[in-house]
Amino acid sequence: MPYTVPDIEPLESILPEEPLLMMGAGPVPIPARVAAANGIVINHLGDTMARIIEQMKAMSRYVFQTESRHILGVAGPGSAAMEMAVINLVDPGTRVLTVNNGFFSSRLGEMARRAGGDVMEMDAGVASAADETAVAEAIRAHRPRVLTIVQGETSSTVFNHALPAICRAAAEADCLVVCDAVCTLSTMPLEMDAWGVDVVITGGQKGLSSIPGVSLIAFSDRAWQVIEGRERSLTHWCLDARLAHQFWYNKSYHYTAPVSGILALHEALRLVCQETLPRRFDRHLRCSRALQAGIEGLGLKLYIDGPSRLNSVVGIHLPEGLAQTDLMQHISRHHGVEISGAFGANIVRIGQMGEQCRTHHLFRTLHALGTSVRSLGHQVDVSAGVAALELALADYKPVFA
Repeated sequence: MPYTVPDIEPLESILPEEPLLMMGAGPVPIPARVAAANGIVINHLGDTMARIIEQMKAMSRYVFQTESRHILGVAGPGSAAMEMAVINLVDPGTRVLTVNNGFFSSRLGEMARRAGGDVMEMDAGVASAADETAVAEAIRAHRPRVLTIVQGETSSTVFNHALPAICRAAAEADCLVVCDAVCTLSTMPLEMDAWGVDVVITGGQKGLSSIPGVSLIAFSDRAWQVIEGRERSLTHWCLDARLAHQFWYNKSYHYTAPVSGILALHEALRLVCQETLPRRFDRHLRCSRALQAGIEGLGLKLYIDGPSRLNSVVGIHLPEGLAQTDLMQHISRHHGVEISGAFGANIVRIGQMGEQCRTHHLFRTLHALGTSVRSLGHQVDVSAGVAALELALADYKPVFA
Protein backbone atom coordinates (compact mmCIF):
# COMPACT_ATOMS: atom_id res chain seq x y z
CA MET A 1 0.00 0.00 0.00
CA PRO A 2 1.53 3.34 -0.99
CA TYR A 3 2.14 5.98 1.64
CA THR A 4 -0.35 8.85 1.70
CA VAL A 5 1.01 12.33 1.22
CA PRO A 6 0.16 14.29 4.39
CA ASP A 7 -1.97 17.41 4.18
CA ILE A 8 0.45 20.13 5.29
CA GLU A 9 -0.31 23.79 5.86
CA PRO A 10 2.28 26.25 4.54
CA LEU A 11 4.08 28.33 7.13
CA GLU A 12 2.34 31.55 6.08
CA SER A 13 -0.98 30.07 7.16
CA ILE A 14 0.40 28.99 10.56
CA LEU A 15 2.48 32.00 11.55
CA PRO A 16 0.79 35.27 12.59
CA GLU A 17 0.40 37.90 9.88
CA GLU A 18 2.75 40.17 11.82
CA PRO A 19 5.63 38.71 13.84
CA LEU A 20 5.10 38.70 17.59
CA LEU A 21 7.30 40.99 19.66
CA MET A 22 9.30 38.44 21.66
CA MET A 23 9.46 39.87 25.18
CA GLY A 24 9.57 36.65 27.18
CA ALA A 25 12.45 34.78 28.78
CA GLY A 26 13.94 33.91 25.37
CA PRO A 27 14.47 33.65 22.52
CA VAL A 28 14.64 37.38 21.88
CA PRO A 29 14.31 39.57 18.77
CA ILE A 30 17.40 39.55 16.58
CA PRO A 31 18.98 42.47 14.70
CA ALA A 32 18.67 42.58 10.91
CA ARG A 33 22.40 41.90 10.45
CA VAL A 34 22.13 38.74 12.55
CA ALA A 35 19.08 37.57 10.61
CA ALA A 36 20.83 38.21 7.29
CA ALA A 37 23.92 36.26 8.37
CA ASN A 38 21.72 33.34 9.38
CA GLY A 39 20.60 33.01 5.76
CA ILE A 40 24.13 32.28 4.46
CA VAL A 41 25.71 28.85 4.01
CA ILE A 42 29.45 28.41 3.45
CA ASN A 43 31.98 25.59 3.62
CA HIS A 44 32.50 24.75 7.29
CA LEU A 45 36.14 23.72 6.68
CA GLY A 46 37.21 26.47 4.27
CA ASP A 47 39.47 29.47 4.73
CA THR A 48 36.52 31.84 5.08
CA MET A 49 35.14 29.87 8.02
CA ALA A 50 38.60 29.75 9.59
CA ARG A 51 38.82 33.56 9.51
CA ILE A 52 35.33 33.85 10.99
CA ILE A 53 36.16 31.41 13.80
CA GLU A 54 39.32 33.38 14.69
CA GLN A 55 37.30 36.57 14.95
CA MET A 56 34.62 34.85 17.01
CA LYS A 57 37.19 33.64 19.53
CA ALA A 58 38.68 37.14 19.83
CA MET A 59 35.27 38.73 20.32
CA SER A 60 34.25 36.03 22.78
CA ARG A 61 37.30 36.71 24.90
CA TYR A 62 36.15 40.31 25.21
CA VAL A 63 32.55 39.39 26.02
CA PHE A 64 33.56 36.70 28.55
CA GLN A 65 36.28 39.03 29.91
CA THR A 66 38.94 36.33 29.70
CA GLU A 67 42.27 35.51 28.14
CA SER A 68 41.22 31.86 27.79
CA ARG A 69 42.42 29.99 24.72
CA HIS A 70 39.75 27.35 25.28
CA ILE A 71 36.57 28.97 23.97
CA LEU A 72 34.40 26.62 21.94
CA GLY A 73 31.22 26.86 19.96
CA VAL A 74 28.55 24.23 20.60
CA ALA A 75 26.07 23.05 17.98
CA GLY A 76 23.09 23.03 20.29
CA PRO A 77 21.15 25.08 22.83
CA GLY A 78 22.57 26.44 26.05
CA SER A 79 21.68 23.13 27.67
CA ALA A 80 24.11 21.36 25.31
CA ALA A 81 26.87 23.72 26.48
CA MET A 82 25.86 22.97 30.07
CA GLU A 83 26.17 19.26 29.36
CA MET A 84 29.54 19.71 27.65
CA ALA A 85 30.84 21.45 30.78
CA VAL A 86 29.53 18.77 33.11
CA ILE A 87 30.49 15.59 31.27
CA ASN A 88 34.01 16.81 30.54
CA LEU A 89 34.71 17.61 34.19
CA VAL A 90 32.59 15.10 36.12
CA ASP A 91 33.70 11.48 36.24
CA PRO A 92 31.82 8.73 38.08
CA GLY A 93 32.30 9.49 41.77
CA THR A 94 33.35 13.14 41.29
CA ARG A 95 31.93 15.24 44.09
CA VAL A 96 29.69 18.02 42.80
CA LEU A 97 27.94 20.81 44.70
CA THR A 98 24.93 22.25 42.85
CA VAL A 99 23.66 25.61 44.07
CA ASN A 100 19.96 25.34 43.29
CA ASN A 101 17.79 28.42 42.72
CA GLY A 102 15.31 26.82 40.34
CA PHE A 103 14.79 24.90 37.13
CA PHE A 104 18.05 25.51 35.27
CA SER A 105 20.40 25.29 38.24
CA SER A 106 18.67 22.01 39.10
CA ARG A 107 19.29 20.83 35.53
CA LEU A 108 23.03 21.17 36.07
CA GLY A 109 22.74 18.89 39.09
CA GLU A 110 20.73 16.35 37.11
CA MET A 111 23.36 16.33 34.37
CA ALA A 112 26.08 15.74 36.96
CA ARG A 113 24.12 12.82 38.43
CA ARG A 114 23.71 11.28 34.99
CA ALA A 115 27.47 11.57 34.54
CA GLY A 116 27.90 9.52 37.71
CA GLY A 117 28.82 12.40 39.98
CA ASP A 118 28.32 12.33 43.74
CA VAL A 119 25.99 15.33 43.78
CA MET A 120 24.95 17.41 46.77
CA GLU A 121 22.21 19.92 45.97
CA MET A 122 22.17 23.02 48.13
CA ASP A 123 18.67 24.47 48.09
CA ALA A 124 19.30 28.20 47.93
CA GLY A 125 15.60 28.97 47.48
CA VAL A 126 13.74 30.34 44.48
CA ALA A 127 13.10 33.78 45.97
CA SER A 128 16.57 34.93 47.02
CA ALA A 129 20.19 34.74 45.96
CA ALA A 130 22.54 32.09 47.28
CA ASP A 131 24.20 33.16 50.51
CA GLU A 132 27.98 33.12 50.19
CA THR A 133 28.48 31.96 53.79
CA ALA A 134 26.06 29.07 53.35
CA VAL A 135 27.77 28.06 50.10
CA ALA A 136 31.20 28.20 51.76
CA GLU A 137 29.92 25.96 54.55
CA ALA A 138 28.51 23.51 51.98
CA ILE A 139 31.89 23.46 50.24
CA ARG A 140 33.61 22.60 53.51
CA ALA A 141 31.06 19.90 54.29
CA HIS A 142 30.90 18.18 50.89
CA ARG A 143 34.44 18.94 49.61
CA PRO A 144 33.33 19.10 45.95
CA ARG A 145 35.66 19.01 42.97
CA VAL A 146 33.08 20.91 40.89
CA LEU A 147 30.53 23.55 41.90
CA THR A 148 27.68 24.48 39.54
CA ILE A 149 25.76 27.72 39.78
CA VAL A 150 23.73 30.07 37.59
CA GLN A 151 24.46 33.77 37.59
CA GLY A 152 20.83 34.51 36.78
CA GLU A 153 18.17 31.82 37.28
CA THR A 154 15.81 32.46 34.38
CA SER A 155 13.01 30.37 35.87
CA SER A 156 12.76 32.17 39.21
CA THR A 157 14.27 35.54 38.15
CA VAL A 158 16.88 35.35 40.93
CA PHE A 159 20.29 37.00 40.58
CA ASN A 160 23.20 35.31 42.37
CA HIS A 161 25.04 38.55 43.09
CA ALA A 162 27.54 36.81 45.42
CA LEU A 163 29.10 34.88 42.52
CA PRO A 164 32.56 36.53 42.89
CA ALA A 165 32.71 35.65 46.61
CA ILE A 166 31.47 32.12 45.93
CA CYS A 167 34.22 31.69 43.33
CA ARG A 168 36.82 32.79 45.89
CA ALA A 169 35.53 30.25 48.42
CA ALA A 170 35.61 27.52 45.77
CA ALA A 171 39.16 28.39 44.68
CA GLU A 172 40.37 28.11 48.29
CA ALA A 173 38.99 24.54 48.30
CA ASP A 174 40.51 23.71 44.88
CA CYS A 175 36.98 23.41 43.47
CA LEU A 176 36.14 24.25 39.84
CA VAL A 177 33.21 26.63 39.28
CA VAL A 178 30.85 26.03 36.35
CA CYS A 179 28.59 29.05 35.77
CA ASP A 180 25.49 29.21 33.59
CA ALA A 181 25.37 32.74 32.13
CA VAL A 182 22.79 32.05 29.43
CA CYS A 183 20.52 34.96 30.33
CA THR A 184 23.18 37.28 31.76
CA LEU A 185 26.26 37.34 29.52
CA SER A 186 26.57 40.81 27.92
CA THR A 187 23.56 42.12 29.90
CA MET A 188 25.53 42.67 33.13
CA PRO A 189 29.12 42.27 34.35
CA LEU A 190 30.62 38.79 34.37
CA GLU A 191 34.42 38.84 34.67
CA MET A 192 35.56 35.28 34.09
CA ASP A 193 39.25 35.77 34.85
CA ALA A 194 38.99 38.40 37.58
CA TRP A 195 36.33 36.47 39.49
CA GLY A 196 37.94 33.06 38.96
CA VAL A 197 35.10 31.35 37.11
CA ASP A 198 36.41 28.13 35.56
CA VAL A 199 33.67 27.48 33.00
CA VAL A 200 31.19 29.99 31.59
CA ILE A 201 28.26 28.79 29.50
CA THR A 202 25.94 30.87 27.34
CA GLY A 203 23.40 30.41 24.58
CA GLY A 204 23.04 32.63 21.56
CA GLN A 205 19.34 33.35 21.91
CA LYS A 206 19.21 35.61 24.97
CA GLY A 207 21.67 38.33 25.97
CA LEU A 208 23.65 38.05 22.74
CA SER A 209 20.53 38.48 20.57
CA SER A 210 21.38 35.69 18.16
CA ILE A 211 19.43 32.63 17.08
CA PRO A 212 18.71 29.56 19.23
CA GLY A 213 20.77 26.45 18.61
CA VAL A 214 24.37 27.72 18.68
CA SER A 215 26.07 28.27 22.04
CA LEU A 216 29.44 29.21 23.51
CA ILE A 217 31.51 27.77 26.34
CA ALA A 218 34.77 29.04 27.82
CA PHE A 219 37.11 26.93 29.97
CA SER A 220 39.82 28.31 32.23
CA ASP A 221 43.34 26.90 32.00
CA ARG A 222 42.70 25.13 35.31
CA ALA A 223 39.58 23.43 33.97
CA TRP A 224 41.32 22.57 30.70
CA GLN A 225 44.13 20.83 32.57
CA VAL A 226 41.51 18.52 34.08
CA ILE A 227 40.09 17.82 30.62
CA GLU A 228 43.52 17.19 29.12
CA GLY A 229 44.39 14.84 31.97
CA ARG A 230 41.26 12.75 31.58
CA GLU A 231 42.07 9.10 30.93
CA ARG A 232 38.60 7.77 30.15
CA SER A 233 36.86 8.14 26.78
CA LEU A 234 33.62 10.06 26.91
CA THR A 235 30.44 8.32 25.83
CA HIS A 236 29.31 11.67 24.32
CA TRP A 237 31.24 12.03 21.07
CA CYS A 238 29.75 15.33 19.86
CA LEU A 239 30.23 16.97 23.27
CA ASP A 240 33.80 15.82 23.81
CA ALA A 241 35.60 19.13 24.44
CA ARG A 242 38.94 17.77 23.24
CA LEU A 243 37.45 16.81 19.87
CA ALA A 244 35.66 20.16 19.60
CA HIS A 245 38.93 21.93 20.40
CA GLN A 246 40.50 20.35 17.32
CA PHE A 247 37.96 22.13 15.09
CA TRP A 248 37.99 25.48 16.89
CA TYR A 249 41.77 25.72 17.20
CA ASN A 250 43.36 23.34 14.69
CA LYS A 251 40.89 23.55 11.75
CA SER A 252 40.36 19.80 12.07
CA TYR A 253 37.06 18.13 11.18
CA HIS A 254 34.80 17.22 14.10
CA TYR A 255 31.32 17.33 12.59
CA THR A 256 29.56 19.58 10.10
CA ALA A 257 29.42 22.86 11.95
CA PRO A 258 26.16 24.86 11.95
CA VAL A 259 27.67 27.45 9.65
CA SER A 260 24.62 29.70 9.36
CA GLY A 261 24.23 29.83 13.11
CA ILE A 262 27.93 30.54 13.57
CA LEU A 263 27.70 33.41 11.09
CA ALA A 264 24.69 34.77 12.98
CA LEU A 265 26.54 34.51 16.29
CA HIS A 266 29.57 36.23 14.74
CA GLU A 267 27.39 39.21 13.82
CA ALA A 268 25.77 39.24 17.26
CA LEU A 269 29.18 39.30 18.93
CA ARG A 270 30.37 42.00 16.55
CA LEU A 271 27.43 44.19 17.51
CA VAL A 272 28.21 43.67 21.21
CA CYS A 273 31.82 44.71 20.62
CA GLN A 274 30.72 47.68 18.54
CA GLU A 275 28.41 48.88 21.30
CA THR A 276 31.03 48.03 24.01
CA LEU A 277 30.20 46.24 27.22
CA PRO A 278 29.93 49.35 29.47
CA ARG A 279 27.36 50.98 27.16
CA ARG A 280 25.53 47.70 26.78
CA PHE A 281 25.38 47.15 30.54
CA ASP A 282 23.98 50.66 30.99
CA ARG A 283 21.38 50.14 28.26
CA HIS A 284 20.20 46.95 29.92
CA LEU A 285 20.16 48.41 33.43
CA ARG A 286 18.36 51.56 32.32
CA CYS A 287 15.67 49.68 30.43
CA SER A 288 15.15 47.01 33.07
CA ARG A 289 14.87 49.48 35.94
CA ALA A 290 12.46 51.58 33.92
CA LEU A 291 10.33 48.55 33.08
CA GLN A 292 10.27 47.55 36.75
CA ALA A 293 9.18 51.07 37.69
CA GLY A 294 6.47 50.94 35.07
CA ILE A 295 5.19 47.58 36.32
CA GLU A 296 4.97 48.93 39.87
CA GLY A 297 3.32 52.06 38.48
CA LEU A 298 0.58 49.85 37.04
CA GLY A 299 -0.07 48.60 40.57
CA LEU A 300 1.49 45.16 40.06
CA LYS A 301 4.11 43.63 42.36
CA LEU A 302 7.51 42.36 41.30
CA TYR A 303 8.26 38.75 42.25
CA ILE A 304 11.78 39.16 43.71
CA ASP A 305 12.83 41.87 46.15
CA GLY A 306 16.09 43.75 46.64
CA PRO A 307 19.52 42.78 45.34
CA SER A 308 18.35 39.22 44.56
CA ARG A 309 16.22 40.54 41.69
CA LEU A 310 17.48 39.61 38.25
CA ASN A 311 17.36 42.52 35.80
CA SER A 312 17.60 40.47 32.62
CA VAL A 313 14.37 38.52 33.29
CA VAL A 314 11.73 40.28 35.42
CA GLY A 315 9.12 38.27 37.33
CA ILE A 316 5.69 39.78 38.03
CA HIS A 317 3.08 38.64 40.55
CA LEU A 318 -0.38 38.34 39.03
CA PRO A 319 -3.56 39.62 40.68
CA GLU A 320 -5.53 37.04 42.63
CA GLY A 321 -7.64 34.97 40.25
CA LEU A 322 -5.70 35.81 37.07
CA ALA A 323 -3.99 32.79 35.51
CA GLN A 324 -0.71 33.25 33.67
CA THR A 325 -1.97 31.31 30.64
CA ASP A 326 -4.99 33.60 30.26
CA LEU A 327 -2.82 36.70 30.38
CA MET A 328 -0.23 35.28 28.00
CA GLN A 329 -2.87 34.31 25.46
CA HIS A 330 -4.61 37.66 25.67
CA ILE A 331 -1.50 39.80 25.31
CA SER A 332 -0.34 37.69 22.35
CA ARG A 333 -3.68 37.57 20.55
CA HIS A 334 -4.70 41.20 21.04
CA HIS A 335 -1.37 43.06 21.18
CA GLY A 336 1.14 40.90 19.29
CA VAL A 337 3.45 40.72 22.31
CA GLU A 338 4.72 37.45 23.73
CA ILE A 339 5.73 37.11 27.38
CA SER A 340 6.53 34.00 29.42
CA GLY A 341 4.86 32.13 32.22
CA ALA A 342 6.87 30.34 34.89
CA PHE A 343 7.65 26.92 36.30
CA GLY A 344 5.48 26.67 39.40
CA ALA A 345 4.70 30.16 40.72
CA ASN A 346 1.74 32.03 39.23
CA ILE A 347 3.85 34.78 37.73
CA VAL A 348 4.70 36.05 34.27
CA ARG A 349 8.19 36.95 33.14
CA ILE A 350 9.34 39.71 30.82
CA GLY A 351 12.81 39.56 29.31
CA GLN A 352 15.31 42.42 29.24
CA MET A 353 18.03 40.89 27.12
CA GLY A 354 19.67 42.21 23.99
CA GLU A 355 17.18 43.70 21.55
CA GLN A 356 14.40 43.54 24.12
CA CYS A 357 16.09 46.51 25.80
CA ARG A 358 14.86 49.17 23.41
CA THR A 359 12.61 51.96 24.69
CA HIS A 360 9.96 51.49 22.01
CA HIS A 361 9.65 47.83 22.99
CA LEU A 362 9.20 48.82 26.63
CA PHE A 363 6.33 51.22 25.96
CA ARG A 364 4.54 48.72 23.73
CA THR A 365 5.03 45.87 26.18
CA LEU A 366 3.99 47.79 29.29
CA HIS A 367 0.87 49.17 27.59
CA ALA A 368 -0.03 45.69 26.33
CA LEU A 369 0.49 44.20 29.79
CA GLY A 370 -1.61 46.82 31.54
CA THR A 371 -4.51 46.84 29.10
CA SER A 372 -4.55 43.03 29.01
CA VAL A 373 -4.73 42.76 32.80
CA ARG A 374 -7.51 45.35 32.79
CA SER A 375 -9.39 43.61 29.98
CA LEU A 376 -9.32 40.41 32.02
CA GLY A 377 -11.17 42.13 34.85
CA HIS A 378 -8.44 43.41 37.20
CA GLN A 379 -7.62 46.94 38.27
CA VAL A 380 -4.40 48.54 37.06
CA ASP A 381 -3.46 52.14 36.27
CA VAL A 382 -2.07 52.07 32.74
CA SER A 383 -1.42 55.82 32.57
CA ALA A 384 0.50 55.78 35.84
CA GLY A 385 2.55 52.82 34.66
CA VAL A 386 3.55 54.48 31.41
CA ALA A 387 4.36 57.73 33.25
CA ALA A 388 6.59 55.85 35.72
CA LEU A 389 8.36 54.12 32.84
CA GLU A 390 8.99 57.41 31.06
CA LEU A 391 10.27 59.11 34.23
CA ALA A 392 12.65 56.25 35.10
CA LEU A 393 14.12 56.31 31.59
CA ALA A 394 14.70 60.05 31.81
CA ASP A 395 16.20 59.94 35.33
CA TYR A 396 18.73 57.13 34.72
CA LYS A 397 22.36 58.07 35.37
CA PRO A 398 25.00 55.84 33.68
CA VAL A 399 26.67 53.38 36.02
CA PHE A 400 29.20 51.70 33.73
CA ALA A 401 30.00 54.08 30.86
